[in-house]
Amino acid sequence: MIIGIPGEIMPGEARVAAIPDTVKKYVADGAKVLIEKGAGVGSFYPDEDYVAAGAQVIKSAEELFEKADLILKVKEPLFNTKFNKHEVEMMHQGQFLITFIHPASPVNHDMVRMLAEKGVVSLTLDSVPRISRAQNMDALTSMSTCAGYKGILLAANAMAKFIPPMFTAVGSIQPAKALVIGVGVGGLQALATSKRLGAITYAMDIRPAAMEHAMSLGAKVIDPAVPADLAIAKGGYAKDLPAEWIEKERQKLREVLKEMDIVFLSALVPGKIAPILITEEMVKEMKNGSVIVDISIDQGGNCAITPPGTTEVKHGVTVIGIKNIPGLLPTSSTWMFANNVYNLVNYLMKDDKIELDMNDEIARSILVTTNNKIVHEGTLEAMNK
Repeated sequence: MIIGIPGEIMPGEARVAAIPDTVKKYVADGAKVLIEKGAGVGSFYPDEDYVAAGAQVIKSAEELFEKADLILKVKEPLFNTKFNKHEVEMMHQGQFLITFIHPASPVNHDMVRMLAEKGVVSLTLDSVPRISRAQNMDALTSMSTCAGYKGILLAANAMAKFIPPMFTAVGSIQPAKALVIGVGVGGLQALATSKRLGAITYAMDIRPAAMEHAMSLGAKVIDPAVPADLAIAKGGYAKDLPAEWIEKERQKLREVLKEMDIVFLSALVPGKIAPILITEEMVKEMKNGSVIVDISIDQGGNCAITPPGTTEVKHGVTVIGIKNIPGLLPTSSTWMFANNVYNLVNYLMKDDKIELDMNDEIARSILVTTNNKIVHEGTLEAMNK
């Protein structure tokens, strides 16, 4: 098995899919590892450390894609301006790809179709099921931890006012109010970070258990009053709500948003498009100078006007749609990501090759394209809407 680790080409992305420690494990397991020159520099892992771990450094990404049986990436395949071709065009029939594909997101549908046409066997990390035996493979949870922490720091930096209460000679300044919508791993980390910075925290989630976790961190809970049978899917995930219940959520949020200084959005439905919980009209009613951080943007975003991949001021509100927030913590996030990916590869590998057992929940959940077909359920559903 030849494993290829290309450098990430998304602007500002400093992460890499393997670290010297995991390269050493791949080599010990019998694999040959190729890494693109400089791929780890952004996360402070130099080429010489990879060589010492047993990897071969390849100067050209095109050569690496050509030689590898398995490609490990952080972000979805993108257009490579250096070679004037898409990364998928560099791939070949029967090659395996493991990365965050976010295949249900409409902006990625053409890329997913390209993967199918090329005959690539693609596996997406955002669909690893949250079951006990998959915990150490769950890169989405790891990256959510990073995004929750760093996302609130981005909001703090974008704000035009203090977060904690301030008592000065000219009077007191009230603390900022921060609302977290979607209290999963990223949301809980966002609540904890907001609290540490001195904000008054609020939380909203359709799952009762998530609301209890938010309250344990001192957040004031906004209950959307969604019936449990509509709200909770297998494994404790949030369900994809019917349109009328999404509208009820929006109505509940509308008045609350007017009081908030920070709104952190992390409401996701695994393998599907993120629900739109904040419309443009709702943004218009928010305070001037307030901030929205939408970490659901890879799956379309929870705010209708989140700019994918960047930050813009819209209607007096700073809307942050940066797609690679964990990449702003490159050393920590790369360490977590690389270990998650190694554990997944190790799980799938049998006799020096990847074997996908469709009776296995993990393999079945993450498979996006195989045999020149798109097979990922959430993606097919999103494409047919």
